[in-house]
Amino acid sequence: MAVIKVDQVSKSFVTTQSPWALIKKHLLNIDKVPLFQALKNISFHAEAGETIGIVGHNGSGKSTLLQIICGVMQPDSGEVQVNGRVAALLELGSGFNPEFTGRENVYFNATLLGLSTREVDKAFNHIVEFSGIGEFLDQPVKSYSSGMMLRLAFSVIIHSNPDILIVDEALAVGDEAFQRKCYAKLKQLQASGATLLFVSHSAGQVVELCDRAVLLDHGEILMVGKPKQVVHSYHKLLHMESEQKKRFRAHLKNEGAPESYQPDEAENKESSVNNTGSSIERLNHLLQPETTVWFSSNGALLSNPHIENMQGEIVNLLESGQRYRYCYHAAFDEEAFEVGFGMMIKSVSGLAISGSTTIRDHVNRIPYVAAGSQFKVSFEFDCLLRNGTYFLNCGCSKLVEGERISLHRGVDVAMFQVVGESASVTGMIDLGAKFSVQS
Repeated sequence: MAVIKVDQVSKSFVTTQSPWALIKKHLLNIDKVPLFQALKNISFHAEAGETIGIVGHNGSGKSTLLQIICGVMQPDSGEVQVNGRVAALLELGSGFNPEFTGRENVYFNATLLGLSTREVDKAFNHIVEFSGIGEFLDQPVKSYSSGMMLRLAFSVIIHSNPDILIVDEALAVGDEAFQRKCYAKLKQLQASGATLLFVSHSAGQVVELCDRAVLLDHGEILMVGKPKQVVHSYHKLLHMESEQKKRFRAHLKNEGAPESYQPDEAENKESSVNNTGSSIERLNHLLQPETTVWFSSNGALLSNPHIENMQGEIVNLLESGQRYRYCYHAAFDEEAFEVGFGMMIKSVSGLAISGSTTIRDHVNRIPYVAAGSQFKVSFEFDCLLRNGTYFLNCGCSKLVEGERISLHRGVDVAMFQVVGESASVTGMIDLGAKFSVQS
């Protein structure tokens, strides 16, 4: 039975105009009001006990859709049917009075969610224990940090026994330990038969938690299907050039299956084929991280982080099972002793998957580096990762009076994708497991 049914829902907003535009409109007697169409004829449903993930770039209409489903906002056209008690975490602070204490807001927010005072009394200790902010419970929530606000808000909604839980990216605010506890609680809620509607930019979370996924782009649903396929299409859209993106969007709207998409000749120019006819690694110039952080230089400067194949070609589309080098350049402004280099591969959610360092390696650690020296640093590795998107860190340090001092460090300095996978491998890493059974 469908507990959420969205049928041909559309929503537009009046766009904000500059003072000059308003004056021009008045002088020219223009009556037309510019509109931004946030949602365009959206239709989908969620069955009881199902978890659906919604993915899409910022501004694609995800938050607007959730607000309409929750009844916070009315659609311009179309219909939404929701059957069951809904608890939603749409944005931090919603449903809270900033002047109230945490204790008062537990009762206030829980009442808004439909709980009686007796039900809140019964769940109160569990809510406080889960939130982990007991010592701040009698302080006004306006003094809370965003993380504390999230802890309390999530604790209230998760203990309200909802039939339908809606979460809009809010869990990205909390610390990693609390996030892990939240996801464990979400899985308990799934096991109890509740329906979850989940928005996240984390591909791993969507694939792990959801039964189905929806790809929303510029207010339109392009695809509804298995989470892995939907996330794959979402990533392709993110890193395509405009003309390629138009063709792929049209294909998804008509076909809904990324596997049947045939790129044209221009899209294939950077693709190589080996003598067996199988596709090998390519370079996608649009695959650039938006979260790069370079820390202050302290005697050395790292630059040009990239991945090379074993023929020395720069690549960022890797094949699982092949060997590559992660390289970056290091230039030293000052002399340094016992110099070590490092690297780290991380998932989209920031999980450290694997790394390497020469800090504790007496063979590869450099005893002395003179000022003005330059190096090309290289870490050779086997790509054992499953298909997906990954990020790279780099770092360099020296030893001063027995203490390790950072010379330069970069986070999310490069990104790459792994393409192709074995049907028998699960998780993030292919360990090369061999199956056998004996009687």
